[in-house]
Formats: sequence, structure tokens, C-alpha cells
Amino acid sequence: MSDRPVRIVSYNVRYFAHALRGLASTLGPKRRIAAALLTLDPLPDLICLQEVETISLRSRLVHRANHEGESQLEAFMHRLDAAFQAAEATMPYHALYFRAHTYRLGDLPLYTTGLAILVNTQTLKVDQHNAETPEHITHHHLVRWRDRKQSRICAHVKVVTRAGRVLHVFNTHLSLPTPFAKEFWNQRERMGHGVNQVHEAKSLAQFVHRHAGTEPLVVCGDFNSPPASPVYRYLTGDGRLVGAQAALGRIDPLVPRGYPTAGFMRLRMHLDHLFSAGPVDWLDLDGSAPFGDPTGRFDGLSDHVPLIGRFRLA
Repeated sequence: MSDRPVRIVSYNVRYFAHALRGLASTLGPKRRIAAALLTLDPLPDLICLQEVETISLRSRLVHRANHEGESQLEAFMHRLDAAFQAAEATMPYHALYFRAHTYRLGDLPLYTTGLAILVNTQTLKVDQHNAETPEHITHHHLVRWRDRKQSRICAHVKVVTRAGRVLHVFNTHLSLPTPFAKEFWNQRERMGHGVNQVHEAKSLAQFVHRHAGTEPLVVCGDFNSPPASPVYRYLTGDGRLVGAQAALGRIDPLVPRGYPTAGFMRLRMHLDHLFSAGPVDWLDLDGSAPFGDPTGRFDGLSDHVPLIGRFRLA
């Protein structure tokens, strides 16, 4: 039995709060993102989300929970299930949440951070995951502030295809460059040049290869680093990862701004990536559109756009 291609989506959803500029989660972005995902044909086998809350003041300030204890991911899955019901289709996704950090005011959680991976159970079977204990990759430049700095993690799910092939999936969100390093102020380019970011990239690569070994793997997420940056160069060099966009000739890896995946006002940045290692052949990036492209189905739903790729296990 041969495997069909695997389709993956990597998307920073900005806590489903883009309508209020990140200040509070609302129902609209959850509904529209769910509807946009449903239009993808074929449906993704894997959906990796960054900036997903657990339960906090920000996630509840505007959007009211259906029940006590409902998490933001659970609320989104209700919207996704409703989209499938409206289309008279079966909801195939199993969701895993990976908690990263909680900012508190006393006992009140102001806002939380985390990652999510949705697995299409019609095409893949979850074998292992680290949802209870995601890998911490945060580099603390100032040790005395380590409890205040937002934790960075790597989510890992091991899945098995219908043909019995193993695939390791890693989802992450690297830190912004630290302003407490002198290099931050001595260089024009900063995103992807932070010493803390390079340390996190090294921790990420070590974790990825330690758990996958020689088996096929994909790594996706918001790296806060463009192509040509030290982080990107490390991951595709000593980190032994292959960039999907570069492999398919969609970007020049030496050009940092060739394909924007995020934006703020008029600023455009290429911060999100799909990587792989082992016997993985990238086939296409159909469905992806650069940030600011009004024809993209995810335009205006977040301050990032998703990268959507298909690959075959060679």
C-alpha cells in the first residue's frame, strides 16, 4: 500500500484576536479561520498553530466560553466542527494542545501562550506526543529575568500513515531577538540575528534530531527569523534541515524579504517556515499566499498568513 502525499498547514493565528489587534479573542476570527481551512482541497492532514491561548482574561474578555473551563483551542474546535456540519461533512481532526507560558496578576491569568497540532485521523494515526511535557527551548540571556520571559517550546507528535510509515511533526515559535545583548543595537538587521534566537535554534535542532533519528520529520512554525538570517542559516546548515520554499524554488534563501509571511502596518517580514529532514520530498505550496495578497483565502485573519505545503515520504 503506497502513501498519498501529506498536506501540512503552519499558521500563527494571533490568539484569534486579530479583529481587536491582539487585545482580546473574539468569535469572528475563529469562525473565519475555520471556514478558510475547510476550503482547502484536499483537506490538510496536519494543522500546526502558533499563539493559541489556554484560558485567560484576554481569551475571555470578549468571547464568552460555552462552559466553565473551556480553553481557546476547544472553542476553536467547536467552530471548526460547526463548519464541517454546515458543509455536511465529517469532522476528522483530533486536537492536541501544548502549554508554554502563563502571565499572572496574583491568581488571575492575564494571558497565556501555547501551540496546537490538529491531526486528521482519517489519514494519520497519533502514535506519540509530548503535549503534557513539551520541550522547553527558551534561552535566558538574563538569568534573573528567566521567570518573566515568555517560555518557548517545541511540540512533537509522532504519527503513522495508512501505509505504516512513521512521520515526526514538530511545531515551534522562537523568541524575538533580545534587546539586552549589545549586538541588538550594533546591527541594522535584528530579526533572526539575536544571540538568544540562535541558541534556541540550536536547542530545537538537537531536540528534533534526537527524537526523530533517521526517520522522516517536518518542522514548522513562527521562527521570528527571515531567510539569510543566522537562525535560518544555522537550521539549514549545521541544523541539517531543508527549507520547503527554497527546495521548491519559491524563495532565494539569501534574500530575507522575498516572500512576506507577516506584517505590521506597512512592514512586511518573512518569519514563518516549513522545514524537513530525512526521506521527505516537497511537492508544492499550493494554497499559500504572501502576506498582503488580497486574493489569499486567509487575508486579514491574522498578522501572519499560513504556509501550506505537500510532501511525499520518499
